[in-house]
Amino acid sequence: MTETTPADLIAAAREAATRAHAPYSRFAVGAALLMTDGSLVTGANVENASYGLSLCAETVAIATASAAGRLREVVAVGVIGGAMDAEGRATGTAPVSPCGRCRQVLNEAAQLGGRDLLVHCGAAEGDAIATYRLSELLPAAFGPADLGIG
Repeated sequence: MTETTPADLIAAAREAATRAHAPYSRFAVGAALLMTDGSLVTGANVENASYGLSLCAETVAIATASAAGRLREVVAVGVIGGAMDAEGRATGTAPVSPCGRCRQVLNEAAQLGGRDLLVHCGAAEGDAIATYRLSELLPAAFGPADLGIG
């Protein structure tokens, strides 16, 4: 098995973003989770006419991993996002990072898996990638350990 690189995760997130349902914001986001066995789980944002019911790409990917019984296996995440062009493709060269809600959702998987996730933030276009530990993006996070679960 070959090692999955940050660029591989960003490429998978870009592919996932092509499936975004973002008719209201016109901002496509894709996420790719690296699992302990090297496989990837992806997600794209899903907007809803009742805006508060919309789902972020990271949340979709985490829910998919959880539905497969794999929530504790998440090792890293790659995320990209950008304004959609006329064909519905994400555009832009600035790396995008998970929103606060998604950082909290990722923290659940991180704490349950006993690891500090690597978060690779990429741009919709180009090679720019910024890498953080989840603990940098969400310091002093509240999670399962605070409730005696883990």
